[in-house]
Amino acid sequence: MKLVLFDCDGTLVDSAALIHEVMARTFVQFGHSRPDLSSTKSIIGLTLDIAIARMQGKLHVDDEAIAMTAHYKSIYMNVRQEPGMDVPLFAGIKPMIDGLAAREDILIGAVTGKSRRGLVNVLETHGFAPHFIVSRTADDCPSKPHPAMVTECCDEAGMKAADAIVIGDAVYDMQMAKAAGAKAIGVSWGYASVDDLIAAGADTVAYHPNDVLDHF
Repeated sequence: MKLVLFDCDGTLVDSAALIHEVMARTFVQFGHSRPDLSSTKSIIGLTLDIAIARMQGKLHVDDEAIAMTAHYKSIYMNVRQEPGMDVPLFAGIKPMIDGLAAREDILIGAVTGKSRRGLVNVLETHGFAPHFIVSRTADDCPSKPHPAMVTECCDEAGMKAADAIVIGDAVYDMQMAKAAGAKAIGVSWGYASVDDLIAAGADTVAYHPNDVLDHF
């Protein structure tokens, strides 16, 4: 039996445009310049307050980062309702999840820097909720690359970390997996480069969702 733990943003769904627009409006609201898209992509996966602080070059979350985090959360749903702010699945994700869910030797979970509300929305929107038996979000655990998301999911599922596989697009996902003692599979269709994923500890890289199915 294996526990497959998926990151969400950049792995299951292409949310970069939405995250960047909300982040940019937040920065402008607090008197800062709009960040570049590349800057936003570099922090996707981190817990929001840490992400904002890092984008500002800060080593620690300060009062401004906390205030910006609250503002980001307050405008997120309204921005998401605007034209062009859809959060689609990457091509091939639905058949991949359906294929894994049909197997008796695989359990599926999520480990994400999104809020609990955000994760639930994605899973319910795309009909994945019944397949994900465990999950940890930014509301539950320290930010990636801390291993708590993985270890807590393993504990809840009654699995050992050595039998868990983290699948994600960010270096933080790979680092989290290694810190927990789990296997790490990077995906090439997300927001980090393949070279960066390998350098961060990826055991292998999937170039299409079918590669994930083939792995098992």
